[in-house]
Amino acid sequence: MQDAEQIVTRIAPSPTGFMHIGTARTALFNWLYARGRGGKFLLRIEDTDRERSTPEATDAILRGMRWLGLDWDDEAVSQFARADRHVEVANTLLERGAAYKCFATQEEIAAFREEARSAGRSTNFRSPWRDASPDTHPDAPYVVRIKAPRDGETVIEDAVQGTVRWKNADLDDMVLLRSDSTPTYMLAVVVDDHDMGVTHVIRGDDHLANAARQSLIYHAMDWPLPVYAHIPLILGPDGKKLSKRHGATGVEEYQKMGYPAAGMRNYLARLGWSHGDDEFFTDAQAREWFDLDGINKAAARFDFKKLQNLSGQHVAAAEDSALLTELRAYLAAIQEPDLTEAQADGVLRAMPFLKERAKTFGELVDKAHFVLTTRPIVPDAKSEKNLDSVSRGILTELTPHLQNASWSRDGLEEAVNGFAETKGLKLGKIAQPLRAALAGRTATPSVFDMMLVIGREETLGRINDAAGQSG
Repeated sequence: MQDAEQIVTRIAPSPTGFMHIGTARTALFNWLYARGRGGKFLLRIEDTDRERSTPEATDAILRGMRWLGLDWDDEAVSQFARADRHVEVANTLLERGAAYKCFATQEEIAAFREEARSAGRSTNFRSPWRDASPDTHPDAPYVVRIKAPRDGETVIEDAVQGTVRWKNADLDDMVLLRSDSTPTYMLAVVVDDHDMGVTHVIRGDDHLANAARQSLIYHAMDWPLPVYAHIPLILGPDGKKLSKRHGATGVEEYQKMGYPAAGMRNYLARLGWSHGDDEFFTDAQAREWFDLDGINKAAARFDFKKLQNLSGQHVAAAEDSALLTELRAYLAAIQEPDLTEAQADGVLRAMPFLKERAKTFGELVDKAHFVLTTRPIVPDAKSEKNLDSVSRGILTELTPHLQNASWSRDGLEEAVNGFAETKGLKLGKIAQPLRAALAGRTATPSVFDMMLVIGREETLGRINDAAGQSG
């Protein structure tokens, strides 16, 4: 157990597929709550479903957490590896008379439910073995069930949902151990949360009903209940449960789409939680501001335009070197070759203007094309139109002015503007063939920015190549 005063949260995903964006948001809320209070944030892999759990899915969870920057304390815990401890608790409940062995067969349970349906009664199974004497127990397979109270109500004080009540008559004697002695999810979760010292269980509100049933185990073991906070689910823009038809639902897909992790954290934090009217904020601000009473009860709708907008703001605000590191991770994620050191150096020097108005790393790479490409520059179809014979003549005449220019922003602007003035040309008439020569594109950063990054020799080489092309 942890120090009683220390906040401990956890995220407990099942490794049965990719890491869903909803799981990532839940992880973020737990991380923010713990980190903002000097607490611990733990990771547990709920791999008790052996048929569906895969090592690949576990790896996807770990990659998703690392990409999002959600660092966890201690080693990740495997729920399956703790099965002996779960069985031990079930046996303790048997000894205390808080649980019982049920020998009912699947056929008997099905018959009970069918009869209850026909009579209009609750189909919650009422086992004849609940109060049976051990002397009457047959030598046959059995499950272990908890003895749920039959009268009164179970109350959960939820930090998001408020006071939630269930009639105990509606709670069933849930199974703790299956007939092969393996623990159920409902038992394992409670035992693990208790043993890991979890003080706050922050999870999706689809687990709200589980809180009532799981509280029965806490009470039977005389364990303190954690603080429950059941957060609303994420819906698609149309108000329906977020799914593939709305777009990407897996965390790693967003990395491959080029979103920066900081932008993703900011956007996910705003999905279902708010701090006044603040939209853009840093991790430090999020850790300081995040609290459970800022979580909305209503479901949040995923808005790709808002994500893009926040993403662009985080790209613009990021440190250049950090952006370069994340850009290289993005290239690895989409299985593109890493930058050469020369390319990385060029991108880093260009970063101050590349990151302006770029919302994703894909857009950054696109804007950095002039750094990443090599001579001879092959213009695309649009920019090739800006290299007709007249434009090539302009480039030829411009070359000596650039050769003699001071290679600074002021010096280059003075040289190009002076040339335009003597020729009676508007700057655009010179800039377009320059863009085609330097980048092979029509949409590029400023021609002066490009020339400063690639240098005098490379600039003149590219212009000479373009000016010498046949029409």
